Amino acid sequence: MDARTALQWLVEAGADEAIVEAPVDRYAASAVPPRPAVAEPMASRPIERASPAPPLQAPTAALQSARTLAAAARSVAELAEALAAFDGCPLKRTATNLVFADGNPEARIMLIGEAPGADEDRLGKPFVGVSGQLLDRMLACIGLDRRSAYITNVIFWRPPGNRPPTAAEIAACLPFVERHIELVSPEVLVLLGAASAQTLLARTDGITRLRGRWFQFESAGMARPVPAIPVYHPAYLLRQPAQKRAAWRDWLAILARLKNITGNHSGSSFE
Repeated sequence: MDARTALQWLVEAGADEAIVEAPVDRYAASAVPPRPAVAEPMASRPIERASPAPPLQAPTAALQSARTLAAAARSVAELAEALAAFDGCPLKRTATNLVFADGNPEARIMLIGEAPGADEDRLGKPFVGVSGQLLDRMLACIGLDRRSAYITNVIFWRPPGNRPPTAAEIAACLPFVERHIELVSPEVLVLLGAASAQTLLARTDGITRLRGRWFQFESAGMARPVPAIPVYHPAYLLRQPAQKRAAWRDWLAILARLKNITGNHSGSSFE
């Protein structure tokens, strides 16, 4: 395979950026022992209580700044301004745009994914690429769209090369994510993928074990807990279309939960 053909193959495979100059030994990295899993709760419990996620690293100046800025925000607009002024996450220096949120902040349902990709970084909105198109179709199947849903991520800037965010990067953004949920005060929280679910539910289980189960998300600034359900990330479903059957069951459960909750917000419809 010549160099031009090899480069084209890499681009088509999604390797659109060079992250490091030397190759990485992934076999050596995979030899790191996994974190211990949390024991499964009793099957008889329909909803599981999840405390706010614990700090992912020791408090630092950046983390304290994030907590202070997030706590001071009294509206979603103020929170967006605080994030734009925040310099404690190194991803901001390599990203093109802050990717804050999209949709209706008065909606009954809030969806939280992992991190922006290339399309999101370019446009400054979450879920606008291929996975976002699938998410729109999933929402439409239960009678929702971006006027009746609110969408964000646990990371607000694109990691270089779409690599997974580090624990330190998640920790720097987490105070803003938690305050974001407090300000929106949704009736249902949908956690798209493992990173979102593990971060906000303080769990180490994989998404296959978490998906389809109802938890309760609680935060100090909230008057009530919010029912939260982890589901497969649209990007995962694009790679594993056989899992769409299970995903469809999860979205039907979300629709049923919305129908069973008396709405406190206006202007959203799922019929």
